[in-house]
Amino acid sequence: MQRRSFNSALVAGLSAPALIGLSSAARAAGKPATIRIGFPGAGTGGRPLPTSGFTANAVFRGEIEQEFAADGIKIEWKYYVGAGPALNEAYANGLLDFCFGHGDLPLIVGRSTGLKHKILLSSGRGGDSYFIVPASSSAKSIADVKGKTLSVQKGTAGQLTLYRVLAKNGFNDPEKEFRIISQITDDRRASLATGDIAGAVDTPFGLEARGVAKRIWEIFDDPEISAPGSVWVGEAFDNQYPELVQRIVNRLVKVAHWSTQEANRETQYQLWTRSGSNAYIDNKQSWDRIKDLRTRINPLIDDYYIAAINKSIAETKKYRLTRRDVSLDGWLKLDYLNNALREQKLENYWPKQDASGKFIRA
Repeated sequence: MQRRSFNSALVAGLSAPALIGLSSAARAAGKPATIRIGFPGAGTGGRPLPTSGFTANAVFRGEIEQEFAADGIKIEWKYYVGAGPALNEAYANGLLDFCFGHGDLPLIVGRSTGLKHKILLSSGRGGDSYFIVPASSSAKSIADVKGKTLSVQKGTAGQLTLYRVLAKNGFNDPEKEFRIISQITDDRRASLATGDIAGAVDTPFGLEARGVAKRIWEIFDDPEISAPGSVWVGEAFDNQYPELVQRIVNRLVKVAHWSTQEANRETQYQLWTRSGSNAYIDNKQSWDRIKDLRTRINPLIDDYYIAAINKSIAETKKYRLTRRDVSLDGWLKLDYLNNALREQKLENYWPKQDASGKFIRA
């Protein structure tokens, strides 16, 4: 695991003694010296940066550091090569206060093992899905790779996405109908290049440009395939510092609003290349088709979010990925989000979706 800490005081050029003084002041005021925020991923080669979305923009723009600079509170960002499962382990060991974008499967698995956190808002929704094979493959459809080796990072949201893609193509027992191995993104892409795997779900454009892979199936923003991500806070931190939680949610809503502005589209494409996970061409090709950025960059907990997470809960049981029942009852804490939307006059800004994923007309 690698970590990277950002602090607006450092940007401003304060000395180390000054930083120590700020942290001491925070403790004296009954505030935490540090707020620890995790992301389930670490960029290419373990590079400690987020990948995309408005929560990533909050890092790149220094929004959270700016919010707490005057309080002397440091922000510590933590990134996990092991993705969602590793983030769960870190939180279980008392190393995190927030997560800025947990995928559905690890979120649910963590809850089933007794992790205590509160869901605050969605970190985004939608997205396209592509099934890719090595560039030299003769496969024309997913049926052509039946019985062969596929790769996904197990325990992550990508595992359920792969299962849904396979189910969409008539394969309802994926672990029996394919040999599915677990690899992190870098290893999976290397295996595509060498032909050691027959296929995977991944963003294709950069890989195609390098002659590594080709897509044989794709689907766009299908609410049955994709599932929203989640921002959560640990219950202990929430109980002790509710005013700080509100300030973080306020900032995230502000950044989400900035991220939906058409004038900022190209800036985001550039920012999202910093982790190395996706090339500029991946970001542009994946997002240029989206005419209204609010349909993906959306913090709401609406009927679609609830239905999608409940569907994911059912799938984790179906595929025997959890041993205990999980319910959204008592898990959602929406006062912070509602307050932020009201204060920023954004109550009706983002389009809502019904349980099926259909956008509701205002």
